[in-house]
Amino acid sequence: MEASLTQLTPRHALSRDDLLAPFHDALKPASAWKVGTEAEKFGLLTDSFAPIPYEGSRGVHAVLEALAAKYGWQPESEYKGGDVIALKRGLASITLEPGGQLELSGAPFQSIHDTAEEWDEHLREIHEIGSALGITWLGLGFHPFAAQADLPWVPKLRYGVMREYLPQRGGKGLDMMRRTCTVQANLDYSSEADAMRKLRVSLALSPVLTAMFANSPFYEGAISGERTHRGLVWLDTDPDRTGLLPFLWESDASFARYVEWALDVPMFLVKRESKVVHNTGQTFRAFMRDGYGGTHATTDDWVAHLGTLFPEVRLKRTIELRGADSLSAALTPALGAFAKGLYYDDAALRGAEVIASKLSFAQAEGSRREIAQRGLAAELAGQPVGTWASELVTLAREGLLRLAATEKDPRGDETRYLAPLAELVSRGETPADAMLRAIDPDRALAPQVVELARL
Repeated sequence: MEASLTQLTPRHALSRDDLLAPFHDALKPASAWKVGTEAEKFGLLTDSFAPIPYEGSRGVHAVLEALAAKYGWQPESEYKGGDVIALKRGLASITLEPGGQLELSGAPFQSIHDTAEEWDEHLREIHEIGSALGITWLGLGFHPFAAQADLPWVPKLRYGVMREYLPQRGGKGLDMMRRTCTVQANLDYSSEADAMRKLRVSLALSPVLTAMFANSPFYEGAISGERTHRGLVWLDTDPDRTGLLPFLWESDASFARYVEWALDVPMFLVKRESKVVHNTGQTFRAFMRDGYGGTHATTDDWVAHLGTLFPEVRLKRTIELRGADSLSAALTPALGAFAKGLYYDDAALRGAEVIASKLSFAQAEGSRREIAQRGLAAELAGQPVGTWASELVTLAREGLLRLAATEKDPRGDETRYLAPLAELVSRGETPADAMLRAIDPDRALAPQVVELARL
């Protein structure tokens, strides 16, 4: 694989080092490791439970304007003169997903205490704006009520291209874009070997993580019978750019191998200011070799392309754990706590490696549909997923305690944020199971869903 990266003719603007640079530049010593959390949510009009539009006095654009005016967020457009599609404040940002889902991309923090405080501040701000505008925010992995036709389209250049392309590559691409929400944890790495170690373990264990955080049991106003409908959506979305990446399970996995895969994934577009060149279907390797529509590959194009890859665990300047549904207010910090305890404490990571080594790619991949249906009750390699989850939660808790002993944060250890997850796992329940157990069959479903999933 190393040799193939050198087979670039002199015409290419990008070198092998350019392709590897995003990963090498991201290396950090363990003392500087932080955890970033990204959390998406759905907005509903409180009086009708209809999805919020993009425009209008009660639309998501009005939410961005109100957040900027009241709380000091700085509006950002995709290009000069374009629509406001994001906000920035310090190292945090608020962005929009294609169907108007609101995402907080939190600042990276060493302590989950800081993550939780940032999350609480975000909730206070959006609740105040939502209360004034008649908007309710939900933490669920799939929209509980809306059909595709009910949702807006956010005017981001990439989304228009994806809208046309993804339906050609699977039956659920538009659902992925507009009807799903996630919570994501982003991890640092100190070396190529450390990154590959974390990637191998997290890919093998990703189906277990999906089960633990399964939180989308509703579909178009009814109980779906599943624990994570979002999990099923990802099984029918563009196989070129999704999945568990079996090549990274190998002992010789490397940054170069990830680059080789990324080079052969079809692109969406080339963006130059407000103009786009629709080169859907052209691989980045071909774009480097041939250009397209008078454009030629740049490092910005490469970084943008890396962001259009959607595996369950993604390698960028961080390692992104992408398998969890959007969650309740209390559970959202649990993902970061789980990730920190499991991946930043070496003893916990060694324990996770032992567990991951018992799973083959075929077993993990083969479990994903049943996990979406049954959550922790599904089977993986001959035992309930809940058993695997319990072992991982114990490792993560022990890891957090050991980390706390060295960090000496006066606020104490971070196991409090893991506690809601640990309680669910001890009962063999996913967040979806807990919601379903609370549903009263003699009452209308929609108001109960809103009560249970309201952030």
